[in-house]
Amino acid sequence: MIPNCFRHRHAIKKVGRAEQKNQSPCVLWFTGLSGSGKSTLAGAVDEYLFDLGCHSYLMDGDNVRYGLNRDLALSDEDRTENIRRIGEVSKLFVDAGLITLCAFISPFAKDRNRVRSVLDSGEFIEVHVSTPLEECKQRDPKGLYKKALKGDIHNFTGLDGVYEVPVRPEITIDTTGSTPFECAEVIVEYLRNKRMIPDMGNVSMGM
Repeated sequence: MIPNCFRHRHAIKKVGRAEQKNQSPCVLWFTGLSGSGKSTLAGAVDEYLFDLGCHSYLMDGDNVRYGLNRDLALSDEDRTENIRRIGEVSKLFVDAGLITLCAFISPFAKDRNRVRSVLDSGEFIEVHVSTPLEECKQRDPKGLYKKALKGDIHNFTGLDGVYEVPVRPEITIDTTGSTPFECAEVIVEYLRNKRMIPDMGNVSMGM
């Protein structure tokens, strides 16, 4: 408990906001190695949902570090705090009735499970972007693997840094050999099958 701090109960609840938007709010948590395609895939899903008329918001690992988490570095402790903060923000977005997409390496299972624990049952959907390490190293979109292999970056996830592979993710996607849109369709179909969004047909995207 926080001294002299009292929770205020507001009249409008999550269920009302969700009904207004005709969707079930949730967190799509994209986890995977650097270069696996998390941000690209999350962006494709966000665009797909937007074109379907759904209400969503995307939080990306690097973007968040420019503002909310600009005071955090890349130590294990800071990585844990980074995910804790994002989990709490995600909970607020879910309370607002939004489908929240989070693209973070989030290497530690305990941190991902902590986010799951602050949400209601079924609201946390773990998407393991399982693109193999060798493919990620070949892509190396930010040049980080090159720096890490030269010794310029230490404790780099997947090399000398730990990445704990999800044990039972709701969705597993290897982006090798598929377009972002094709991968996004898998996730959108999952939401449809779970009746979290209405079946409003498909969209056409130039990807």
